Amino acid sequence: MSFPIVVLISGSGSNLQALIDQSLQGQLNTKICAVISNKADAYGLERAKNAGIPTHTLSHKSFSSREEFDTELQALIDQYQPKLVVLAGFMRILTEAFAKHYDGRMLNIHPSLLPKFKGLDTHQRAIDANEKEHGVSVHFVSPELDAGAVVLQARTEITKAETAETLANKVHALEHIIYPLAVKWFSEERLTFQDGKAFFDKNRLPESGILYHKALT
Repeated sequence: MSFPIVVLISGSGSNLQALIDQSLQGQLNTKICAVISNKADAYGLERAKNAGIPTHTLSHKSFSSREEFDTELQALIDQYQPKLVVLAGFMRILTEAFAKHYDGRMLNIHPSLLPKFKGLDTHQRAIDANEKEHGVSVHFVSPELDAGAVVLQARTEITKAETAETLANKVHALEHIIYPLAVKWFSEERLTFQDGKAFFDKNRLPESGILYHKALT
């Protein structure tokens, strides 16, 4: 029986597409029950429709408070009874109540090597800081922004000629590899969460999670 997930997006949905592709190829035993966006023009909605996945648009601009939006979003998600909620470029700061409701069953992907460079503009900030490496992190979502337990990271070199655009392209390519892998681990119950900590095969993960390499499955 397929593992039910719901994916939240705000934009192009390239990580959503990676999940769809791997599901179709049989690499993921998951069923994307629905894709929800807070923006009606998000291209990821077209990706979902092309794959026959139900879609919903819930505009945050229609609500007077962040709490009201999150309450309605939570009700919409829970209609599908997912075992995992996947944030794939969902550009909203979540309320504490929403994050706690999905505690241990909501993943996010962030374009930096957490805990470095939380928030926005991570690629340029890494270049400006003269970092030698940059990358991407998959983490459990907590009430604090980009602060949940890290599951998996992938790294790439920052070259002398690097720009924010070229670095973003390199990081995106890594995202499409490690995000489906983290979802796969969760669906297989190899990746678990307890008391704010991430575990893999019952072993507590370090602060930086697992470093991706090609031998991982």
